[in-house]
Amino acid sequence: MKWLTHIPSWLKNKYLLTAVGFTVWILFFDNRDFITSHFRERGELQRLEKSKKYYEQQIAATKQELDQLKTDPAVLEKYAREKYLMKRDNEDLFVIRDENAPAKH
Repeated sequence: MKWLTHIPSWLKNKYLLTAVGFTVWILFFDNRDFITSHFRERGELQRLEKSKKYYEQQIAATKQELDQLKTDPAVLEKYAREKYLMKRDNEDLFVIRDENAPAKH
């Protein structure tokens, strides 16, 4: 017990020791610690930015397709025939489905 007399009194303070222990636990050992959450959030940000880029490309392609549908009647007719299986009055329509192809909804 002689070595306890050489420890400064501020290191014996139970509130200070508790606060330091709590801070160390929160920074390094908790499920939401500083280091792990930083890398997890950085990965999430990169995934979201990649997703944002994909959707911006899809929006641009859809706007271009919409512009073509508004201005070119031939494109509008082709779109109606392919997407909605529309036909002219004097035509017969045959739909051939590939059994190996994934179903479109």
